[in-house]
Amino acid sequence: MRLRRWSGVVAAAVVGVAVGTGTAHADIPIGQPMSGKSTYYNDKGYGACGTPIDASTQDLVAVSAAWWTTANLNNDPLCQGISVQVTYQGRTITVPVRDKCPSCASTHIDLSQTAFRRLAPLDVGVINGVTWKFVR
Repeated sequence: MRLRRWSGVVAAAVVGVAVGTGTAHADIPIGQPMSGKSTYYNDKGYGACGTPIDASTQDLVAVSAAWWTTANLNNDPLCQGISVQVTYQGRTITVPVRDKCPSCASTHIDLSQTAFRRLAPLDVGVINGVTWKFVR
């Protein structure tokens, strides 16, 4: 009987670990260079930080869902003055995080149309080989 009780406790602990509420990227890696790709978007409305955005006229960035750490995105650390510094072919821009890109991998950033245009012509569509990092 004792063995059965302990095995139940151990099983519950294992399930608790597997279903835990932790996230893969609990800390924003400020200053850590990443390489990846960038696309652009031109949505208008409210971004993930709960503020109005117009990606066709404002410089901003949407980052992968992998970097968001709270259930209420408005309170996420990414919405607290974090920007992304992007470098491509000798040009560097810094744009604030204002939105989430659900379809982006962790090294893929989705720039606003105006920010993307500062790095490459829009007809390129996707720029590979961008270097970027989170900055305060």
